[in-house]
Amino acid sequence: MIRVLVADDEPLIRAGIRMILTSAEDIEVVGEAPDGAQALRMAAELAADVLLLDIRMPVMDGLSALAELPRAAPGTRAIVLTTFGERENVLRAITSGGAGFLLKDTAPGELIQAVRAAATGHAFLSPAATRHIVDSLADGPAAARGEQARRRLAVLTARERAVVDLLGEGLSNADTGARLHMSEATVKTYVSRILAKLDCENRVQAALLARDAEL
Repeated sequence: MIRVLVADDEPLIRAGIRMILTSAEDIEVVGEAPDGAQALRMAAELAADVLLLDIRMPVMDGLSALAELPRAAPGTRAIVLTTFGERENVLRAITSGGAGFLLKDTAPGELIQAVRAAATGHAFLSPAATRHIVDSLADGPAAARGEQARRRLAVLTARERAVVDLLGEGLSNADTGARLHMSEATVKTYVSRILAKLDCENRVQAALLARDAEL
C-alpha cells in the first residue's frame, strides 16, 4: 500500500482528496495536516510514502515545508497540489525536490497516477506545470541548444516527432491523442518509446528538447 499524507488548510479539500485517493486499492490515506509544520511532523511519525502539499497554508506554507522535508522525513516524497499555478511556484517546487506539481482542477485519475509515480521514484507534472517549466527554461543561448536538440530529435520518426511537439505545448496524453487522431493508450506507448530513444527521464525533458529545436 502507498501511504499518503494530505496537507491542506481546508477540511473540505482534504476530505475530497481522501475520497479520491481511497478509491484506489493500492493507496491508503494515513493522515491529514492543516499546515506545513504539522505535515512535516506527521510525515515522519506516520512513515508516509507520499505527501500532498498545498502551497497557501498557515504556520508554514507548502513550499517551505517542501524545502525542509528531506531533513524531517527523508523517506517521504512530496507532490505540490494547489490552485495557484504561477510559474515561480512551479519552478520552486521542482527545484526544491518535489516529485510533482498538480493544480486542483486535475482529474481524479491524474491525481492517483501522480501519487503512484511519486511512490516509485518518478516525477509527475500536470500539463499546465509542464508549460510553465518549458517556457521558463527556454531562455538562454538559443542557437547552441537548438542545434543540439535538433540532432537528438533526428532519431525520431515523423509520427514520434509530432507527439514530442505536442508535449512541448504541454498537452496531456488524451489531448495529444485527440489532436493526432490516436488513442490515449497509443500515445502512452509513443511517449515511452520516445523517452527511451532520446534518453530522457520524463516528458518534461522531451518537451524542452522540442521547444529548443524550434528556437
